[in-house]
Amino acid sequence: MLQLIKPDININFVGNRRYAYAFSGVLTILCLLALVLHGPRYGIDFAGGTLLHVRFQQPVETTAIRQALGDLGAEASVQDFGNVKGEYLLRIPQSSTELAGLGQRIRTQLDGAFGQGSYEVLRTESVGPRVGQELRRKALLAVLFSTVMMGSYIAIRFELRFGIGAAIALLHDVIVAAGALVIANYEFDLTIVAALLTIVGFSVHDTVIVSDRIRENMRKIRRRPLGEIINQSLNETLSRTVLTTGTAILVIVSLYLLGGSVIHGFAFALLVGFLIGTYSSIFVASPIVLAFERSKAAHTRPQRAAS
Repeated sequence: MLQLIKPDININFVGNRRYAYAFSGVLTILCLLALVLHGPRYGIDFAGGTLLHVRFQQPVETTAIRQALGDLGAEASVQDFGNVKGEYLLRIPQSSTELAGLGQRIRTQLDGAFGQGSYEVLRTESVGPRVGQELRRKALLAVLFSTVMMGSYIAIRFELRFGIGAAIALLHDVIVAAGALVIANYEFDLTIVAALLTIVGFSVHDTVIVSDRIRENMRKIRRRPLGEIINQSLNETLSRTVLTTGTAILVIVSLYLLGGSVIHGFAFALLVGFLIGTYSSIFVASPIVLAFERSKAAHTRPQRAAS
């Protein structure tokens, strides 16, 4: 049977933790700067407005569609729908005009410019500004609460230091995934929130597997230093981690390539999140557990010397 990773592999993960700290620190700072300086590009779900997905019988220029919209075209966003010829996404922000009857007004404008029957409206979405703000607030709370609850579960299930390590790793994963979406200029909508929540679930699942093996080995080989126990545990679960993540990545890549432009942002978020989630369970959550152990030993050493 083919083995991707040998059973007796012994990678010094703990010994390379300082490089991982530096990499995670730089990556997190870059993503935070992207989120703060550039800011997320909100979709209709969060910003409010109207979106129309239209398909023309013959491809037309985006400038012609914008001109056909008249005064709405000044603030409208018209873009090709991926690689599909003749399909376009029309976005009208909520600040442009009242949402009531906006969809019908756009159809009237297009009928006058291109003629009735020359196009087909495949999808229409309208969200008011208050609803968009409320959805944005609830989405942020959902991601934060899920991160806190997952960290709390691990703290109760194992120990406090495991829970803190998991919470920091989850926050790290969400920041990196959100920053990558901003850098790649993807819109933030409800599907992206679903992707971020999926990343939290996947990351905590991997962290639970690693934490459970560390706790099991701590009971079996108590005399060895915690750093060696963590290294052994990570190597023992490495094969499962690679196979699980690799299988998920294959599905996500297929989803990105074959799922169409509408789902590109969702698949991209999952791709980045699953990769960084696997990394954080090894190089973020586990080293934090070791840092707590060493900090505890450093505090007890002076007390023994004084006695």
